[in-house]
Amino acid sequence: MPKLNKIFETPEEIEAAFYEAISRADVDAVMSLWSDEEDIVCIHPGAPRLVGHTSIRSAWESIFEQGGVDIRPVQLHVTQNMMTSVHNIIEEVHRTASRQQDIHILATNVYMKTPHGWRIVTHHASVVPGEAPADISVSALLH
Repeated sequence: MPKLNKIFETPEEIEAAFYEAISRADVDAVMSLWSDEEDIVCIHPGAPRLVGHTSIRSAWESIFEQGGVDIRPVQLHVTQNMMTSVHNIIEEVHRTASRQQDIHILATNVYMKTPHGWRIVTHHASVVPGEAPADISVSALLH
């Protein structure tokens, strides 16, 4: 797994880096954002649960065969404490290269604070049935 050169001070910084790397189809950058632990989890829409770096990397490589994916996270709902941050968002997904129809994805990203800054431990996504829900953005800080 590539080592992360930058230490992300906030979950929002690493989330922005995650979606930027996805837009560039940069699998090394995507994988460098994950925790070093092997119990990381990724679930793509309609796909089985992936656990560990090898299976998660393989799935991203397959997704990136068609190029980058333009994802705009909207309607962020955050629950955070000192060591973890759970972001539930709606992803507006645009695939210009493949000319597929734009879709909305419900995603939950879980970030953990480590000695190396914030890192991704879980990304779980599923297709929104029907239209995207109305904006109900909320943020909560737990202590």
